[in-house]
Amino acid sequence: MTSVPGPAPGRREAGQQRRTLGLPFTALCGLALLGLPRVILHDLDLVHEGTLVNLLLVVVPLVVWISVVVARRVPNPFLTLLVVGLLYGVLLALTHQLLWGAAFEEPPALGGNLSDLAPGNQTMIIRIFATISSLFTGAIVGAVSGLIAWALSRHRS
Repeated sequence: MTSVPGPAPGRREAGQQRRTLGLPFTALCGLALLGLPRVILHDLDLVHEGTLVNLLLVVVPLVVWISVVVARRVPNPFLTLLVVGLLYGVLLALTHQLLWGAAFEEPPALGGNLSDLAPGNQTMIIRIFATISSLFTGAIVGAVSGLIAWALSRHRS
């Protein structure tokens, strides 16, 4: 009795993920990377809030995210863009950490009762909370974009 071999375990999981999210992982990463130019330019103080350039750098990647998901008719637009948002949050956190020194002329410090902590401890606490904030921001951006894509895809059907 011979058995027909199935896909390797890793391939099966990747195929299942693609069916669930509707896009390959590399495409999800590519979509997340679209938000990175604004992060870099902002941290390097080359683009400022309230400008047209900043607005475009914020809005265009999200419009692309939504357009791709709706055009590709992914099975669950909300989940797909939530994952993209989480990937974006990771990129946001990494970029902020790497450009920390360029973003601040003087490192931020804690106030109040925490101002007595050693500067190194203050920096560690602030960086940890900045990372959490970046991940949360990515998740929220992904969720809101996903809700919009979900509504558009339902309207389109």
